[in-house]
Amino acid sequence: MTAPDTQPDALYSAREPIYPRRVSGRFRTLKWWLLTVMLGLYYITPWLRWDRGPNLPDQAVLLDIANRRFFFFVIEIWPHEFYFVAGLLIMAGLGLFLFTSAAGRVWCGYACPQTVWTDLFILVERWVEGDRNARLRLHRQKWNGEKIRKSLVKWTIWMLIALGTGGAWVFYFADAPTLMVDLLTLNAAPVAYITIAVLTATTFFLAGFFREQICIYACPWPRIQAAMLDEDSLTVAYRSWRGEPRGKLHKGEIVPNQGDCIDCMACVNVCPMGIDIRNGQQLACITCALCIDACDDIMDKIGKPRGLISYMALTDETAERAGNPPKSVWKHVFRPRTILYTVLWSGIGIALTVALFVRADMALNVTPVRNPLYVTLSDGGIRNTYDMRLRNKLGQDRNFAVSVISDADVSVRLEGLEGTTVMVPANETLSQRLYVEAAPGSEAAKSDRTELDIWVEDVGGTTRVHHDTIFNGKDD
Repeated sequence: MTAPDTQPDALYSAREPIYPRRVSGRFRTLKWWLLTVMLGLYYITPWLRWDRGPNLPDQAVLLDIANRRFFFFVIEIWPHEFYFVAGLLIMAGLGLFLFTSAAGRVWCGYACPQTVWTDLFILVERWVEGDRNARLRLHRQKWNGEKIRKSLVKWTIWMLIALGTGGAWVFYFADAPTLMVDLLTLNAAPVAYITIAVLTATTFFLAGFFREQICIYACPWPRIQAAMLDEDSLTVAYRSWRGEPRGKLHKGEIVPNQGDCIDCMACVNVCPMGIDIRNGQQLACITCALCIDACDDIMDKIGKPRGLISYMALTDETAERAGNPPKSVWKHVFRPRTILYTVLWSGIGIALTVALFVRADMALNVTPVRNPLYVTLSDGGIRNTYDMRLRNKLGQDRNFAVSVISDADVSVRLEGLEGTTVMVPANETLSQRLYVEAAPGSEAAKSDRTELDIWVEDVGGTTRVHHDTIFNGKDD
């Protein structure tokens, strides 16, 4: 007997594009301000100048990979000081933990690059095609002259924004005016064009077409954030005990046993993730708070108090359902978990600041050459060989005097140089071999281990650094 030919139900459905409606309000205004400031900083920062002297670049913020240095206004980070960058990354992580535990996914809703550029692309889309209903009609209609024209205009503007995004990124890694000329004259390095092309393409497609899919499927943060939240974390929520049961309502009208929600769908229509906040907390919610603005506007129109949708914590829900007032915002923000994150974040920041301002303008590293362990000289003296790396961070060519301090009778000599003074060019590292010799019959010559201090001093300056090492003699 043959089984009936049945078509199984589809497990997946095609994505339906989301066209959020324009909304105004305090949170939308805040997002516009943040978008303007963050994009302005991103595009303008590489062009800011900062005079560091004749031997250093004058770009205020520069990641000079070729010379292995990072410049940030008055701060200069060398390769051996990468712990500053590591410290900043740790602070960024703690900052995310702090803000998430206090106010949910505020990073996702207000400052994430995916959110910022998606907001900008939606603004362009709305300017070219119209508000939500007009964009929905255009999406559903067949391709014709109007749809082709509007789509080409929209995609062209998107591509220009994406190109500016990729172009701005490479300016952080080279002198911006020089690189701009090289790019326009096709004389820039291939890696610059490749980087711009990759960032242009990713910005164009991620902000223009994938949008909420990146937040839901590609970004790991929605999964991680659950560990950062507790019952006192503020998140965007719907007061179902006040809004239900839903029903249509006109201004001034009183309907017995009906909640404040009139099921107008305003909160859904403005959501860039396409969710219904009335269904409770969801993975897709980025807490952008646009639904709060939309709902407050509707409450004003029907004469109901604002706050049907607002930032609130789980403890607030419990209190309000019982008829008690909720906690103040500050009690939610300042609690043991957030205070701990703040203390850790501040501690790392203070430690990095102190380390930044107490670091020397020169760095010294001395490595003993142990093959052979020592050399016996013709007069019976003992010589040890060391490789010295001396870094000059003073911004100009300087002479440095090398000396050795020890209880033993030893002397120092620089290979290939007369005397014990060596010149190191500005902002460079010099590799120099040096010899430490012990006189015949001295304690250092007869001992297998003598402690030494190699000192280097800026001639004519006040900067001194030293490195501890060991002198090996003949152990008779």
